[in-house]
Amino acid sequence: MSAPTRRYEDAVARYFEAWNAGPDAVAKAVAAAWTEDGGYTDPLADVRGHEQIAAVIGAAHEQFPGFSFRLSGAVDGHHDTARFSWELVSDAEEGRAPVAGFDVITLDVEDRIRSVFGFLDRVPAGA
Repeated sequence: MSAPTRRYEDAVARYFEAWNAGPDAVAKAVAAAWTEDGGYTDPLADVRGHEQIAAVIGAAHEQFPGFSFRLSGAVDGHHDTARFSWELVSDAEEGRAPVAGFDVITLDVEDRIRSVFGFLDRVPAGA
């Protein structure tokens, strides 16, 4: 695996660590993944900074208890930008993934996330 490819995959791994962290670990995981002034934007949220990003993650866990985010497919990147697809899957029911989408992230020189632009491909009715 090339060094540039590893850069994107490592950043995405930290991203998923933050999204899958428990309530006591989410702040630390967000700080490890994002820059201080990093942002997260999707159709449902537009926030900046570690505290607000952690709050969005917490809200997702409240809405979908017992679910985890996982990568679905390969990470693709160039320059300081990467894209990847993901699913929100049930920890109890194998294969059940009611939410799916893809994200585009930009990285700083230390490979921390500066921004995330998320797109939702599948969302359950009423969510």
